[in-house]
Amino acid sequence: MISGDSIVALSSGRLPAGVAVIRISGPHSRFVIETVAGSMVENRVATYRKFRTPDGSVLDSGLVVLFAGPNSFTGEDIAEFHVHGGRAVVAKMLETLAGFDGVRHAEPGEFTRRAFLNGKVDLVETEALADLVNAETEAQRRFAVQNAEGVQSELYLGWRRRLIHARAMIEAEIDFADEDDVPGSVAEMVWSDVWAMIDEIERHVRGFRAAEIIRDGFEVVILGAPNAGKSSLFNALARREAAIVTEEPGTTRDLLEVVLDLEGMRIRVTDTAGLREKPGRIEAIGIERARSKAGTADLLLVLEDMAEPIAAGALPAGVPSLRVGTKVDLLQGKPRASLLGTPYDAVISTRDGTGLAELLAEIGHRAAAQIGQVGDILPSRLRHVELLNETKRFLLAAVTGNERGQELRAEELRLAADRLGRIVGAVNVEDMFDVIFAQFCIGK
Repeated sequence: MISGDSIVALSSGRLPAGVAVIRISGPHSRFVIETVAGSMVENRVATYRKFRTPDGSVLDSGLVVLFAGPNSFTGEDIAEFHVHGGRAVVAKMLETLAGFDGVRHAEPGEFTRRAFLNGKVDLVETEALADLVNAETEAQRRFAVQNAEGVQSELYLGWRRRLIHARAMIEAEIDFADEDDVPGSVAEMVWSDVWAMIDEIERHVRGFRAAEIIRDGFEVVILGAPNAGKSSLFNALARREAAIVTEEPGTTRDLLEVVLDLEGMRIRVTDTAGLREKPGRIEAIGIERARSKAGTADLLLVLEDMAEPIAAGALPAGVPSLRVGTKVDLLQGKPRASLLGTPYDAVISTRDGTGLAELLAEIGHRAAAQIGQVGDILPSRLRHVELLNETKRFLLAAVTGNERGQELRAEELRLAADRLGRIVGAVNVEDMFDVIFAQFCIGK
């Protein structure tokens, strides 16, 4: 696709900054360079120039780089102006560049959208670029880099190629059943491979929860009776006074959340209202929210004051939990209590730091076990899972539809291959463009 207009935007970070990068892409990029930088520059060579308006007044001085198409990110001619990162400098540069005929300000994700339309990236790689821009932890970065390099796309395209080949073999058997070079057992081999593919897709889809944890975070919820030390632990993990701590029951009435980077993994910790019978009306709302949040957690930290133990009550079924004894510093040599007859999984004191490192290590271990190997190929979006499930449904219809005839079974294979093509953007994806590219910042 060759665009008729050019787009320009600030592609670097928040201003002010030491250096700002302004990017322009499209057929007018070379003319803009010649006008603003005084003459054309060599392809892929950073050149120092004074930047001027069309009337000759100086804008700034800095580096300009030309990336000639089609060997550029967008597949078009791209120019980058590296200028001083002051707000006034950047504003004037953008005003000047957008003032050229045929040049306009870019929309969110428009550079990446042009890269997709020009065949430089597919949709899965596009989504991975968005994840890379937004990555906050090492696990997120590694996951995004792997997908941006095309590993996930190659898996889906590999399945699609197998289905196209399978369909071709079935149709060849239909059309040339009397020919000697078409073996009669070809259908048996095809359906055996399709069954294997169904199993591969099922295993792949099961990895989506691990991908969600990498991208969105491992959800840890702190539960316990009033004054069990929940907010004190929350503040200790946050390393700031994020929650109010008092001896009065019911101080915490809403959900408070802090995000931790624990050994490269994103951990979301939520403090909740104290669980008790006969709370006040407002406090009851907080308790209901606490129980609802606990039901969707990846791990519960169930706290009990070891000096004055009060059980937290019934816990959500099926949610892993750690039983944590708190305020160990107050025991003064007394025997440690137990929670409902079960020894504590961890014993801590937020006052002197006892057990906090061990508790964090256990949380990290639980999160790592949920994620598995970050290098595993995982479906990174819900839309991938939905299309993969549709693919599996068509494949199951094909392999179990012997009574329907080979023609209809071949059509099921076509529909399955079509769904795989939709994941990477090979077929009929225009309706998803606005949703996917809107997640990018303006200069990407």
